[in-house]
Amino acid sequence: MENGNQGIPENANKHCPGPQSESAGKADACAGCPNQQICATTPKGPDPGLLKGKVPSCGGGGDFGDTMLVMGHLIFLSDLVAIMERMATVKHKILVLSGKGGVGKSTFSAQLSFALADMDHQVGLLDIDICGPSIPKMLGLEGQDIHQSNLGWSPVYLESNLGVMSIGFMLPDPNEAVIWRGPRKNGLIKQFLKDVHWGELDYLVVDAPPGTSDEHISIVQFLQATGMDGAIIVTTPQQVSLIDVRKEISFCKKVGIQVLGVVENMSGFRQSISNLKFAKLSEAGDESNATEWALSYIKTNAPELLSAIACSDVFDDSRGGAAKMCMELGVPFLGKVPLDPQLCRAAEEGRSCFADQKCSASAPALRRIIKKLVAA
Repeated sequence: MENGNQGIPENANKHCPGPQSESAGKADACAGCPNQQICATTPKGPDPGLLKGKVPSCGGGGDFGDTMLVMGHLIFLSDLVAIMERMATVKHKILVLSGKGGVGKSTFSAQLSFALADMDHQVGLLDIDICGPSIPKMLGLEGQDIHQSNLGWSPVYLESNLGVMSIGFMLPDPNEAVIWRGPRKNGLIKQFLKDVHWGELDYLVVDAPPGTSDEHISIVQFLQATGMDGAIIVTTPQQVSLIDVRKEISFCKKVGIQVLGVVENMSGFRQSISNLKFAKLSEAGDESNATEWALSYIKTNAPELLSAIACSDVFDDSRGGAAKMCMELGVPFLGKVPLDPQLCRAAEEGRSCFADQKCSASAPALRRIIKKLVAA
């Protein structure tokens, strides 16, 4: 945790000047500090938008100077102008949200980006999950560094038409926790939008953290004036997730974001029988591997089953799942993606599920959803 001295992290070097100091990350005391690169690159001090102009009184008076009021917060106009200039070369901006963690939002963001790039679109993937950046791993880009030029920060490119930006590229140790308060998170998101040189993009996919916190408010504040297309919300069929998704939809409506649709992920287990593992339980409850015996038995006695798909409901969908919720709330339902172990493996290995035939259950479902989005 941060201590009480200017927000200095507990793992900082002795004589740390403090992360808000102008010499943060550059002083002699910073050499070898695990926070050095982040402190050197993130914005210093309070939001400059709060230093100019005066907050208007409740009666509506006051001098804004070089600021404007967006969603109840003062924003420095020069920041908005810089962001609008950067975003002027981006045709479509899509926010990917989830009500809760663990529903496969980042997996969907990564595979959406892979698919759009496969369609010969110029694609950027921006990871604004400051405390849990998983996009570098899901695109096989762990360990890459961000480079700067006179045009700004350069995205890390997986392909010539697929660039990625994430705080994960700035962490000297991927196991180090990022312990930041809201203003520092907001400052980095602003810097991503102002300083990253994406060039001409057809799509910018923004992978947000779960919930409706600082990061979501910031990205909406900064992107609304640039013509954001809207948000895709990822959920699972379980009621615990759908309860939080309703809140996410409410957030979108309150801040004026169009809900492009809801994706029901992990919608039932799908796996080829030939890829299943089998086990036997003894009377004592001990488990033993019976995969070889079971597959041999099936091959001998019912070989046609080897081409069949085993299906099972993982979550209770007796209440209609995401499709029914979308009907009740009047938002589009984009489709279901099954829980496919091959898709999980592709995400772990940082590769596209569309590159081969391994993800036979999930890839077609994802393609149908993405075609709906592109056609909209």
